[in-house]
Amino acid sequence: MESRKVQTVGNGTYTVSLPKEWAESQGVASGDTVTLHDHIDGVLTVQTGDETDEEPPVARIESADPDVIRRALRAAYAAGAREVTVDPGEPLTPEQRRVVERTARERIGMSVAAESETATTVQIMLDSGEVSVSQSLRQLAFTVRSIHGDAVEALATAPDASPIGSRDGQVDRLAAMIDRSVSRGMADLREVDALGTTRPALFESWTAMRELCRFREAAGDIGCAAASLDGPPAESRLETCRGVGRTVRELVADGVSVALGDADADVARAALDDLRRVRDELDAFDRRLDRAGADAAELRRVSRALRRTADRGGDVTEVGLRRAVRRREPIRDREPGQANR
Repeated sequence: MESRKVQTVGNGTYTVSLPKEWAESQGVASGDTVTLHDHIDGVLTVQTGDETDEEPPVARIESADPDVIRRALRAAYAAGAREVTVDPGEPLTPEQRRVVERTARERIGMSVAAESETATTVQIMLDSGEVSVSQSLRQLAFTVRSIHGDAVEALATAPDASPIGSRDGQVDRLAAMIDRSVSRGMADLREVDALGTTRPALFESWTAMRELCRFREAAGDIGCAAASLDGPPAESRLETCRGVGRTVRELVADGVSVALGDADADVARAALDDLRRVRDELDAFDRRLDRAGADAAELRRVSRALRRTADRGGDVTEVGLRRAVRRREPIRDREPGQANR
């Protein structure tokens, strides 16, 4: 990085000279035209050549291994490819076609566009101008909180099927779309502008998304623990689990609100106090289990799963604090006597 002085020319226009080494490496000479992009971030970029000549990114998969095909399609989606052709050089097998079709269904905006005996092409038709990362993150948070609530309720009456159900796929689709948006934004500042956000906010949304996915996994552990119980726990223990669950879900909601700028640092700070209270409640719950009967081992498994979701909720709140610090908001303690939310 180097600093250059801003100067003015006769008509009052501000000018900054281009570094000679950079200009020569890009083939820019006196008299050439470059394009300037003013971004939401406050960054002004210089682009050489004609951006209209750029072809949409494409990918080609020549492997015949179904697992490689599946992973490569996911990677191409995350990397921001607009088109992917699967061409192993021999007729596609039914299994290979099923992998392509299933993977396309698992990603928002991805669909099979053309098929032949030896190749299949999928396209990803996502317009960054119509994608809202913040709304996708809100929807993701709502979905994982719903999964968590059903998993806790499964302690009372274990359902015949998983309490997560089809919502697990919805979590994956939303997370993959956020991942793709961030990846494209890191590679091209024009994508950040099209998304209507900034790079720091985009990265914070990506970090929150990762923590929400971990929260979903921990919620699944609660459902598995519920399925291992021979019967519902005693009412007092059940109410403790329900109360902890409600607080944990509020942690997640508050953390996402702060991370998206919908709430301030005081909300995140209060959420951390709630996290401490939840941990204390779970510690007391564990101590009471020392005197429990035959279901003590299974209930400890429930307690551990609840604690993991609480920790993940705290991580989401920490992402919110990161954004609050970037906005220069003070992080302070509650006023004496201030009530819990």
